[in-house]
Formats: sequence, structure tokens, C-alpha cells
Amino acid sequence: MQTSLKRDVQFVGIGLHSGRPARMTLKPATAGSGVRFCRVDVTDRDPFIPARFDLVSDTQLNTRLTNAGHVSVSTVEHLMAAIAGTGLHNVLVEIDGPEVPIMDGSARRFVHDILMAGLVTTRAPLRAWKVDREITFEDGGASATLRPSDAFTIDFEIDFSDPAIGRQARRLDMANGAFLRELADCRTFCRRAEVDYMQAHGLALGGSLDNAVVVDGAEVLNPGGFRRTDECVRHKMLDALGDLALAGAPVLGAYEGRRAGHGVTNRLLRKAFATPGALRLVEVTPEIAARLPGSGLLPADLAAVG
Repeated sequence: MQTSLKRDVQFVGIGLHSGRPARMTLKPATAGSGVRFCRVDVTDRDPFIPARFDLVSDTQLNTRLTNAGHVSVSTVEHLMAAIAGTGLHNVLVEIDGPEVPIMDGSARRFVHDILMAGLVTTRAPLRAWKVDREITFEDGGASATLRPSDAFTIDFEIDFSDPAIGRQARRLDMANGAFLRELADCRTFCRRAEVDYMQAHGLALGGSLDNAVVVDGAEVLNPGGFRRTDECVRHKMLDALGDLALAGAPVLGAYEGRRAGHGVTNRLLRKAFATPGALRLVEVTPEIAARLPGSGLLPADLAAVG
């Protein structure tokens, strides 16, 4: 069955790229409403922005959603990953600015506070997009693929020239709390030269070592270094989960990313929905539910994001 929150959850932080303070509240929502953002600072136009792949307007360094009235909210991917990873299906996200707060650069705080608030099960049946036909999108050396599978898995590979990152690969079955234990605490990352370039062009104005991992060749500039030896590929998997959550329902299939970013994953979704027979909406049985993120969560899993 579909879920919602038991109570409001509030977050206060700073936007990674805008550098602007942000206050965000997650509110319970009725069954069937899905995930919607509401820009409470916008009063002259429609402030509501559904969390849908077809409303993605920019994928440069983050995922931005924009409605028909040109009202937007950016850097939604970590929050969307937390929503998908905890099995939350219906929520209203009220926010007083154009960007989701970056927190520590991961989804850990979002996941922790969602689970502390608790979920309530509605009487509305849950549906999922079952992948029936293999779909691939390629762009230069980057690619992403969706394949038929009875489980939801993410298989990702990155390859950077920086020795601090290098080549990393990991595959995870996303059921049974895997997102909480394996991905939720993994932070966004970038190179020192990229930070200088972004800030010179009005991006990453809120970025710091408190909310991103910064590497310079073989050196990790953050005190304490990486949280995990392969934190970078794990964060890319977190991003992929968040971008796939914009399908509007859980995806039941195998995702494979090779050097893929937000743009490649979004265009994969667009291609899949435009391809007849690629995706099929199915009612989620208890057997299917057990294979989706958010299933089988245990109290010990909360400790992983404590």
C-alpha cells in the first residue's frame, strides 16, 4: 500500500549552488498525490511543482524541476533518493526558496528525520513501473540502461583521472534497507579545479568541506577523508536512485550506469517512457514490495544514518 508521513519534518540549511538559506518542511499528503514541491515564497504564479522526470529543466551539476509557470526548485536528487529509499510515496515538500538545502552533501539527515517521524500506510494500492524491455541511452562516453529484472538493482561504474578517485564500481540490490546501510551517508564530490571554475561562474556558492568531498589529484581535502573507500561511486548510485524516483512510482528493474550523470539518467527515463512496451504499470504485491527500496527496514538500519 502507499505511504505518507505521520507528521511534519523540517530542515534548515543552505543551497549548494545558490548559497541562499533554505527552510524546507515535509508534510503528510493524501494517497495518490505523489511527491510535490511547493515554493511558499511564490505568490504570483502556481507554486506547485510535481516531482516528475518530464519537468526536469536542467541537469548541470544537479537536477532542477520547473513547472509551466516557470517556477523551479533545484538540487532535488538527494531528497528524492531519501524519499525513495525510505519507501515514502506521498509527501508535500514546502520550501521557501529555489534550492533544496544541501545538508552534509548526502541523504543521511533526510533519511534519519523521515524515519524518526515515521510512515503511515494508506488504503490505496501501490503501483510500480516494471521494466519489460531493455532501454539504453548513450552520450559520448557515458551511458545508462534499464533492463527487465524481478528486483530493483543499481550497477554503477565511474572512472576519474584523479588518483584519489580512480575507477570505482559497485552493484547493489536495493531491497532490505540497502540504501540506508550502503548509500545514504555518501556525499557529493568534486575536484578542486571544478570548485574554482563553478564559483567563478556563479555556482557552488554555498559549497564547503562541510557539504562536499573535494579532491585535488591524489589528495582528499576534507579532514578525515572519505567516509568509505568507494564513497564516490556510492554517491553516484544515490544520485541515480533520486533521479529514477522522478518516474512517479517505484521502478522494478535493473539500472546500469557507466559514467552517467543526472542528464543521462533523465534522458534514459524520457526514452523509456517514449518507447512502447518498455515500461508497464503493475500493482505491487507483497512479493514485489519486498524487492523495492524501503522494504524490510530494521531498527538497526536507522543507526546507519544516525
